[in-house]
Amino acid sequence: MRFFTLNYLKKLFNEFLIAIQGKEKNFTDGNIKRAIFMLSVPMILEMLMESLFAVVDVFFVSKVSVDAVAVVGLTESILTLIYAIGMGLSLGATAMISRRIGEKDTKAASHAAGQIVSLTMFICLTIGLFGLIYAKEILLLMGAEEALAESGLIYIQWMLGGNITILFLFLINAIFRGAGDASLAMRVLWVSNGINLILDPCLILGLGPFPQLGLEGAAIATNVGRGIGVLIQVYALTSNRSVIKIKLKDFILEKKLILRLIKLSTGGTIQFMIGSASWVFMVRIISTFGSDAVAGYTIAFRIIMFTILPSWGVANAAATLVGQNLGAKKPEMAEKAVWLASFYNMIFLGLISALFFIRANDFVGIFTSEPQVVSQATLSLKIICCGYIFFAYGMVISQSFNGAGDTFTPTLINFICYWLVQIPLAWFSSVYFGFGVAGVYFAIAFSLSLLAIISIILFRQGRWKKVMV
Repeated sequence: MRFFTLNYLKKLFNEFLIAIQGKEKNFTDGNIKRAIFMLSVPMILEMLMESLFAVVDVFFVSKVSVDAVAVVGLTESILTLIYAIGMGLSLGATAMISRRIGEKDTKAASHAAGQIVSLTMFICLTIGLFGLIYAKEILLLMGAEEALAESGLIYIQWMLGGNITILFLFLINAIFRGAGDASLAMRVLWVSNGINLILDPCLILGLGPFPQLGLEGAAIATNVGRGIGVLIQVYALTSNRSVIKIKLKDFILEKKLILRLIKLSTGGTIQFMIGSASWVFMVRIISTFGSDAVAGYTIAFRIIMFTILPSWGVANAAATLVGQNLGAKKPEMAEKAVWLASFYNMIFLGLISALFFIRANDFVGIFTSEPQVVSQATLSLKIICCGYIFFAYGMVISQSFNGAGDTFTPTLINFICYWLVQIPLAWFSSVYFGFGVAGVYFAIAFSLSLLAIISIILFRQGRWKKVMV
């Protein structure tokens, strides 16, 4: 038994090395469990670094002041709208490119990648200009007091003005993932966030020769790190390092293809915009209970992202497998991949949920010692994590719909669960019925569970197998 165990662990380690090195790109043949492993490992490691960045960022910002954390929380709620656009564009890229890769047409995949890069550049410039001009008004609209909006002005200007680094990291890594080159996406994000993690304490706290810039330092570190990551991505796309090889002619807009990409990406953008706007409303409701409540929820949300983002790695792996296998005319392989990935995700999030429910106070204590903030963050973690096990299935199946090019179904599900259920329930339970912020957290957990149940029912109907991309 010991001999078998050692050999098994050795084999597993070798498979792990193959996965992070990205030696395999074709996932339409062979063992589906191995395919999930090969794609999930680099995607999970990619997301772990992203979630580590989020946690470390708020850790150092919390050393500045409670108001600084509140500014980050309010700005983050606005940035989620940008993330929604980035995710929508990424869904369009992944769905189209993975389908072309499954069809063995890498030239068409590269051309589609060039088209969506050009489209994204125009969107970035528009958002950046608007954010620089109306930064203060945006913070005031989110419920910030005048003094808080004034102190956080430079931070939100940096973050909105530098949105190009956010969107392109999302988009180009989605291109890599759609092509089955998840390891390259992983390495880019590790370099990008690694630089940010080094610069964060240096610029926020003024370590060594660096100036003490506080909240502005956090924004500068983020933009520099992500910007370097984007430069690496562009180099990879225009060289021979990736399956996708974009040429200059691929950037010239082609009306027919752009319209297809816009149609596909719009569904994904609206889908995530619905979820993101719901989160904005959640923060807006929480802000009525004071800065301590917003700061507590911001810390809890970052801790939650530390566990949820790796799970998105599994979900993204399922989406890529769905797209490639549908392109290869193997819908049964696509469906099997989704159920297996969902099950693995449920086990993982179930364990995390139990850990958070038992030791939430310890996790929150890492980031702040303010009694009121600790109390709010702990309450948030304990209630929201109750919806983790159901949401494990919901997040994988939603991404699988998107991977198939069916962005309408998860958009409809999000609209029902977030806008028709979560927002009204959060307001009524917290304000009307007097449960306070606990009512908001309960509404979040309930809506996530409902989303999973509806997703499972619709996925079983199988209409996603017939979507043309």
